[in-house]
Order: sequence, then C-alpha cells, then structure tokens
Amino acid sequence: MVSSSVKKHYINSLSINNIVNLLILNSLVFYFGKQFLTKTLVARQQKVFTAIQEAEKQLELSKLRVEESEKQLEQTSLVIKQIISEAENTAQKIRASILVQGKSEIDRLALTTQNSIINAEVQIKNQIQKHIVSIAIERVSIKLKQAITAEQHQLIIDKNISKLGGL
Repeated sequence: MVSSSVKKHYINSLSINNIVNLLILNSLVFYFGKQFLTKTLVARQQKVFTAIQEAEKQLELSKLRVEESEKQLEQTSLVIKQIISEAENTAQKIRASILVQGKSEIDRLALTTQNSIINAEVQIKNQIQKHIVSIAIERVSIKLKQAITAEQHQLIIDKNISKLGGL
C-alpha cells in the first residue's frame, strides 16, 4: 500500500506542480504578452479609428456630392422646362406664320385666278368682236358686190388711192 500512497502523493504533487507551472507560464505570457498585445491592439484600434474617420469623411463627401447632384438635377429640370416652353412658343409662332403665309398664298392665288379669268374674258370678247366684225365685213362685202357695179367699184378704189396720196 505504500506504493499506492506514494503514487497518489506523486500524482498529486505532479498535478500541483503542473498547475503552478501553468500559472507561472500564464503570468509570464500575460506580463510579457501584455505589452505586445497592447501595442498590437492599440495599433489595430488606431487603424480602425482611422478607417472610420476616412469612411465618415467619404460619407460627408458623398452627401455633398449627392446634394450637388440634386441641385444640378433641379437646375437641369428647370432648363429643360424652359427649353420645352420656348420650343412650344416657337412652334406656335411658326404655326401662326405658316397660317399667315398660307392665307397670303391663297389670297395671291385667288387674285391670280381672278386676273386670269378677267384676261380670258377680255380675250374671248376680243375674239368675239373680231369674229363679229369679220362676219359683218363679209356680209357687207357680199351686199356691196351684189349692189355695186364695176364702175362704182373702180370709182371707190380711185378715191381711196387719192386719199392715200396716191398716183
């Protein structure tokens, strides 16, 4: 039994020694690792803090850009509305101008047509008058031929020649 109690004592002593060694090791790691770990954590914290500040700056810049873009969009919308308004006004003016020109062209065509009709009437009247005169002369000639003798005819011809300053 002695050997069993020595074994137990040895195991207990070994366990205690292991626990003490672990405590010492943990204390050393904590003591020496604390500085390293603190430096690492402080550096990391600084990087995170810097990254957050940069992100906040970028956010502010983005907000400013969004506001500027919205202002530009509003200005562009106003310009587009103004252009549309001007285009509509121009279209109305052009439409009115086309109507005035169309009316003027219609009036001109009506006047030209009326003048053409008047000219045609004058030409027709002249032709009718010429035809009537020609028919009248022909009838008079026929009646004169029937009513005038050769001597009377020669006498008329001589009178007309002498009037012309004849022979």
